[in-house]
Amino acid sequence: MDPYRDHLRQRLAESPAVPVTHLLHEIHELGYTGSANLLVRYINQGRIEADHATLSPRKVTGLLLSDPDHQSDEQRVLRDQLAAACLEMTALSALVSQFARLVSPSQDNAEVLTGWIARVRDGDLPLLQSFATGLERDRAAVDAALTLPPTTGVPKAPTPRTS
Repeated sequence: MDPYRDHLRQRLAESPAVPVTHLLHEIHELGYTGSANLLVRYINQGRIEADHATLSPRKVTGLLLSDPDHQSDEQRVLRDQLAAACLEMTALSALVSQFARLVSPSQDNAEVLTGWIARVRDGDLPLLQSFATGLERDRAAVDAALTLPPTTGVPKAPTPRTS
């Protein structure tokens, strides 16, 4: 819907009572392939008035969790804008990035995780604190996952002896 936002905004400013069916026909001519239902939700949620495209929670999560070295310049700029949006977002972005680095197993990750959990506890991000509490509940398994090389978990069958 976002590519048609300016058109929709202009049409609704000109004629606030324009029927949705007319708007749908107009944006279909501009290349829109979605449904009338989606258009109605877009209008009713007030997203036409937004100054920027809406990012889904999935996209925001992907931007925060992915390695900046594997992001395009556009993605890095968007990630930096998200991280700077407010103090909570800045803190969340930093903590998520720090945790994401722990996913690659390393011997010192258990110690790094302890420091990370302490920083989460000192912050004011309740959902992240809840996540940290869950990590602490199963700390032995988490430490193993973050420090040991990955495995399929299937033990190797013993080789039969030949005499």
